[in-house]
Amino acid sequence: MRNLDDEASSRSLAGSLLVAHPNMLDPNFRRTVLFISEHDPGEGALGVIINRPLDRQVADLVTESTPAGLAEVPVFLGGPVGKNQLMFAAFEWHQSKGLKLNHNVRLEETSDAVAPKKVITVCAFVGYAGWGAGQLESEMKQKAWLLQKPSPSVLKLDRLPNLWFEIMRGLGPWYKMLAAAPDDPSLN
Repeated sequence: MRNLDDEASSRSLAGSLLVAHPNMLDPNFRRTVLFISEHDPGEGALGVIINRPLDRQVADLVTESTPAGLAEVPVFLGGPVGKNQLMFAAFEWHQSKGLKLNHNVRLEETSDAVAPKKVITVCAFVGYAGWGAGQLESEMKQKAWLLQKPSPSVLKLDRLPNLWFEIMRGLGPWYKMLAAAPDDPSLN
């Protein structure tokens, strides 16, 4: 994964991973990795946290009959906004465009998206993350986030809970040390 921080302020960040800096203390985003699905510097950004599985499947949360093929779709805590809704999303890897997320997937499309001919991962999210115009850029200037380019391995659901730690280890010894530090340094 390539670090994209230097390019962040002048272009759209859609399709990028937003990785919480080890010093971020906000409990909503501490040690998170978000996929930015929409971004326009003049309008804001939208994304979902991809490394906080709820250890639940759609069938565990839906009181009505679960649509065909979706009962076992994993559910993630997508962010602090809109936690009262369950949102289906389909991640798709494109060789030329990278990772794309369609978060406006209707149930019928989601069932169709599980087709074996494409590299697609379907997830459900409770909540999402959103930023107003200039807010994300300001947070990036404050070094709250690290920007990374995703790889196809992001589609492997079993890797997602440890993705933040994997990224930190890959950034070198300084980040690896910061990632291993306890939340309360006095406990060290």
